[in-house]
Amino acid sequence: MIQTSAQYTKVISACREIFSKKTKDYGTAWRILRPSSLTDQLFIKAQRIRTIQETGVNQVGEGVEDEFRAIVNYCVMALIQLEHGSDLPMEMEPEQAMNLYQNYTQQAQELMERKNHDYGEAWRDMRVSSLTDLILMKILRVKQIEDNAGKTIMSEGIDANYFDMLNYSVFALIHLTDNTKL
Repeated sequence: MIQTSAQYTKVISACREIFSKKTKDYGTAWRILRPSSLTDQLFIKAQRIRTIQETGVNQVGEGVEDEFRAIVNYCVMALIQLEHGSDLPMEMEPEQAMNLYQNYTQQAQELMERKNHDYGEAWRDMRVSSLTDLILMKILRVKQIEDNAGKTIMSEGIDANYFDMLNYSVFALIHLTDNTKL
């Protein structure tokens, strides 16, 4: 479990660096997006990963690792939008955006550690393609919940699904770094 926490931290650090640099380049333009638009962006990224996995062809040049990192970052954006909506300024200071980023990735890591304990690190025996499919399934669940005005009868909410997608993406990136379970 110590190895997992260290690997998780390393992956999140790389994703945070991208988020930070893009925040410097673009500001927080993503704040204009509704959670449902972020869900659609997550779908695009996950579908691209699946297409590359199935066809073995990548015509754009960015690898699946880049797309998994993007899923991590879009999940953080979605969690911020979901919880804070219009309570935050459209254009946040980079420091405020990074503090929020840290808050949500810390919550995600704490959730991962609890689930990882209970599930016995089962993700280590999964294929990256299965993690991609789980992310796509979670996206479809979120879209259905969004279509139901955010209401569920028995299921976990949208935020739980975003956290799971974030964690599945980190697991995929750990696998891809280790070159196992491709």
